[in-house]
Amino acid sequence: MKAFRGGTRPNLIGGLFGWIWLLIAVVPIYYIIVTSLRTQADYYVENPLSLPSDPTLAAYFQVFANDFWTYFLNSVIVTVATVSVILVVAFMAAYVIVRSRTAFSSRIFSLFLLGIAIPIQATIVPVYYLIVQLGLYDTLWALILPSVAFAIPISVLILTNFLRDVPRELFESMKVDGATDWQMLWRLAAPMCRPALVTVAIYDALNVWNGFLFPLVLTQSADKRVLPLSLWNFQGAFSSNTPAILAAVVLSALPLIVAYAFGRRQMVAGLTAGVGK
Repeated sequence: MKAFRGGTRPNLIGGLFGWIWLLIAVVPIYYIIVTSLRTQADYYVENPLSLPSDPTLAAYFQVFANDFWTYFLNSVIVTVATVSVILVVAFMAAYVIVRSRTAFSSRIFSLFLLGIAIPIQATIVPVYYLIVQLGLYDTLWALILPSVAFAIPISVLILTNFLRDVPRELFESMKVDGATDWQMLWRLAAPMCRPALVTVAIYDALNVWNGFLFPLVLTQSADKRVLPLSLWNFQGAFSSNTPAILAAVVLSALPLIVAYAFGRRQMVAGLTAGVGK
């Protein structure tokens, strides 16, 4: 950049595109929120981008009255169980890959990387057949197990890159003091890899929470539905009630927004681990 009065020349074009991108991201969110606070009658007569003349939570109460809490609880159970298993399995696998440094661990790491290239859509038929043969069809386990399997490869990659940045001298000093691998894993590696663990937790929780294909194919009962599938159901039930549909969208997105707001800094640190090397 050229000097501009003792400083740097302002990037006007970049700033302009930044504001344009901000509008592209914010306007749909604003539209969803303000529309969910309208009545159906006001939705047809008011400007869609104006503030509601008579804000109301009627659309939210209507969503609550249509088994929303059942779908919400199912999503919480599936997401928490899936992310918990992923964190434990992927973290232990990443620890072995980084610490052992053998030809076998390198091949295992290559297999994990190969799993990233396999799309879920290409395996839905064998996954469906396997779930049916295991007797897990139309259960929450039918959503948890495949979600764990498809999330582990990318989780291992993130955790492995972060663990490689932990100085080996710290592990060696603990080993000299008589610590076992299990103690080094949970007392040293886990605290130092907290940003990466938060990254994996938020990233996988986002994918599991918004997952639609597995719930659509592997469940059919109303009491086993999760929020993404229930939004589809709400769209059919409230086909002429746009505020109710958007109220359901707001309620389904709110938990992840809160989780990202609290963990965004550690998430960025985990995703950028090893970039400067």
